Amino acid sequence: MSATVRLLAPAKLTLSLRVTGVRDDGYHLIDAEMVLVDLYDELEVDPGGNGLTVVGIDGDESAGAADDLVVRALALSGRTAGVRLHKRIPAGAGLGGGSSDAAAVLRWAGVDDLGAAARLGADVPFCLAGATGTGRARVGGIGEVVEPLEFQARTLTLLTPPLHCSTPVVYRTWDDLGGPVGEHGNDLEPAAIAAFPDLARWRDLLGDATGQQPRLAGSGSTWFVEGDHTVGSTGVRVVHTLSSTVG
Repeated sequence: MSATVRLLAPAKLTLSLRVTGVRDDGYHLIDAEMVLVDLYDELEVDPGGNGLTVVGIDGDESAGAADDLVVRALALSGRTAGVRLHKRIPAGAGLGGGSSDAAAVLRWAGVDDLGAAARLGADVPFCLAGATGTGRARVGGIGEVVEPLEFQARTLTLLTPPLHCSTPVVYRTWDDLGGPVGEHGNDLEPAAIAAFPDLARWRDLLGDATGQQPRLAGSGSTWFVEGDHTVGSTGVRVVHTLSSTVG
């Protein structure tokens, strides 16, 4: 009988993102810098089991959906297992929690094909490669091109508002706006604010509290600044980029 294996799935933070084009199939091409941070989901994988149970941030348990990225990663790898997923990474915050969960399953299953990983989602290749590398990379294509970069130790303060930003909605808005260029290194920021106007209030809260210009992580909803800051009880998370593999 195989023992249950504990896996860590680190959150992903997109430090910068330029949209460089749109393919004929509608997928957007990007040039982005991504890092892994020390905020994790945790997966308990039982090779002799079957099915997915999700334990939410509030402790509530539910059966995983048939299209959950963990289920799809198991199918892609040709493996079966029982997985108990403890969620710590907020959903809809642009932190790649689902993608990192899928990448953790692929690593466990011995899958390192980034092209295959991209079939699950644009962030999965980086989450797969980054967790066994430096935790920092330049990402291109639709996410399948991952060029490792040298690790840089840094501290970042993240604010994750109680907003769910849909990535497809943000990209559609970017198209509708004529492809704006973001002033702070993220071309999706103007579109995200147009689609979800309350994002601006949270940006200003973090900016006023830290004296810095917050930057949006990917398609949102997370805002971040450099350094270690305390901003009351507003959902701020202080994290550091990873310097080692997570297994």
